[in-house]
Amino acid sequence: MEALVGIVDSLYADRYMHAHTRFYWRELRVLAYNQFLESYRSVSLAGMATSFGVSADFLDKELSGFIAAERLSCKIDKVNLVVSSTRPDKQSAQFHSAIKQGDLLLNRLQKLSRVINV
Repeated sequence: MEALVGIVDSLYADRYMHAHTRFYWRELRVLAYNQFLESYRSVSLAGMATSFGVSADFLDKELSGFIAAERLSCKIDKVNLVVSSTRPDKQSAQFHSAIKQGDLLLNRLQKLSRVINV
C-alpha cells in the first residue's frame, strides 16, 4: 500500500487523471482490504493497521465506511479490536439470485396476463 502512494501522487499531478484520482485510490484500498481479509478469518485491528502502514483509528473509520456501504463483508469487534471476515456463502447467493429472477418472471407474467385479458 505504501508503494501505491507514489503512484497516486503522480496521478494527482496528471491533468487528465486528477479528477478521478480519489475514486481510483478508494477502489484500490477496497481491493487491498478484500484481498487481505480473504486470507484470515479474523485479524486484530492493530495488526491490520501495521500491515497497511496506517493508524488503527484511521483503519477503523475507513473499514466502518466500507462495511456500511457493503463494499466489505466483515465485522469490527470494538471491544476486542478484532476484524472478523464474514464470507458470503455461494449457495445462499445463488438462492437469493434465483428468488429475485423468479420474482421478476412472475411480475412479467402478471403484466402479460393483464394485457391478454383486456
